[in-house]
Amino acid sequence: MVDVLSDDIGRFVRAVGPNPDETLREMGDYAREEGFPYVGPEVGATLRLLARLTDAERIFEFGSGYGYSAYWMAEALPDDGEIVLTEVDEDELEMAREYMREGGYDDRARYELGDALETIDDYDGPFDAVLIDCQKHRYRDAFEAVREKLSPGGVVVADNAITAAPMDFERLLALVEGEDPGDVDEHTQGIADYLERVTDDPDFETIALPLGEGVAISYRLE
Repeated sequence: MVDVLSDDIGRFVRAVGPNPDETLREMGDYAREEGFPYVGPEVGATLRLLARLTDAERIFEFGSGYGYSAYWMAEALPDDGEIVLTEVDEDELEMAREYMREGGYDDRARYELGDALETIDDYDGPFDAVLIDCQKHRYRDAFEAVREKLSPGGVVVADNAITAAPMDFERLLALVEGEDPGDVDEHTQGIADYLERVTDDPDFETIALPLGEGVAISYRLE
């Protein structure tokens, strides 16, 4: 994980934010020990707060890994709420199921093995919150697939909006500022394409927050 915050600021944000429960701490330990990419507690807490602020009843994730982000958001859902986890790795999805069960959220979760961009076609809207955390060059496609299924007042959150291991921040910065940085890898270009799409959409208001590896939050106005 390439945290955009300095160590001291990261510690400050974590100290002020809500404390992860025992299961989340276990999940965090697993990610650090195994080098597994995850959003981290700063972004997890932000996701949960956004779910609360939007009174989310239904949430969809494009890419869930072993369920860390879903676990954070599930607590904000009502008892009859729904969060759809998608993952191409069967073992990771089973881990997510076990963690969600451990936290008491299994009844709110739907587990979908396979390509998230195919899975979304099987679900009708509206969704109140969406997390995009799949392959970077597919972020824009994910947004297009879910845009009309997002309720007014809902949010789309894109992880890795600033950095990630395979991305080149200097080239990403040049792209979002309208410059030509030369050769750009597909991950960096994918994020730039996504940001251009959501910031140009008149029905959405978008900001980027320097938490974790950066998140872009797009609020649907109408």
